[in-house]
Amino acid sequence: MSTYEKFVKANAARCNIRGRRKLVSHLLKLFCVVIVITVVIGIQNAEAISGKPRVVDGDSLKFGSVSVRLHGIDAPETNQTCLRAAVSWPCGFEATAALRGLIENHWVDCTRRDKDRYGRIVAVCRVGGPEGIDLNLEMVANGWAVAYRRYSPDYVAEEDKARKAGRGIWSGDFVEPEQWRRGRRGNSKPSQMPRDKDCGDFQTWQEAQSFFEAAKPGDPHRLDGDRDGIACESLRH
Repeated sequence: MSTYEKFVKANAARCNIRGRRKLVSHLLKLFCVVIVITVVIGIQNAEAISGKPRVVDGDSLKFGSVSVRLHGIDAPETNQTCLRAAVSWPCGFEATAALRGLIENHWVDCTRRDKDRYGRIVAVCRVGGPEGIDLNLEMVANGWAVAYRRYSPDYVAEEDKARKAGRGIWSGDFVEPEQWRRGRRGNSKPSQMPRDKDCGDFQTWQEAQSFFEAAKPGDPHRLDGDRDGIACESLRH
C-alpha cells in the first residue's frame, strides 16, 4: 500500500469515528429531550402530585412549572382588601400567609380532581400524608377562603361555621373573590350576600328559570347542569 493510500485510509477512519461520535451525541440529546417531555406530560396528566410547592396565593400552588388550584374553594386575591370595623386590611395577603403557614416546610400531596380552563390542575391537597390536614378544608374552616359553590358543594358546611364564628374574612365586610376579579371593589356585608340556591328552593320551573336568568353570567348557583341554558329541568316534568 502506497503512502498516499495509507494517508487516505487513516483520515477516512478518523472521519468515521468523528461521525459516529456526532451521531451518538445527537441521539443522546434527542433521548434527553424525549425524557423531559415525557416527564412534563406525565406531571400534567398525573392523578397525584407531590412535593414542596411555592404558595402563589390563598388557593394556588406551584410545583416547579406545574400550577395547582385548590379544589372547591376561592380565596381573596393577593392584592384584595377587606373591611373590618370600617378599616381596610389586606385580607388577600393574609389568606396567602395562612396557606403558607399551613404548609410551612411540609411535603404536600395533591390528588387531582380536574383541570381548569387555564390549564391548572384542580386538586385536593394535604400535608401529613393521606390522613393528614386537608388544606382546602382548613382554608375555608379558618375563614381564609369561601366555598366555591359554582364548582363544588364540598366545603359549604365549613364556610357556614366560619361565617357564624366570624373567622378570617368573615370578621368584617368583603367582596366575594370571584366578584373582585371581575372588577367589583365595594365591600358588602356577608349577611347581605345572596344565599346560594339549588333546584329544591323553587316551586316551579318558571320560577327557577327566572332566577337563573337574573343570576347570569356564569350560572353561579349551578342550576343548569348540562349547560343548555335551561335551569332545573327536573321541575319541568
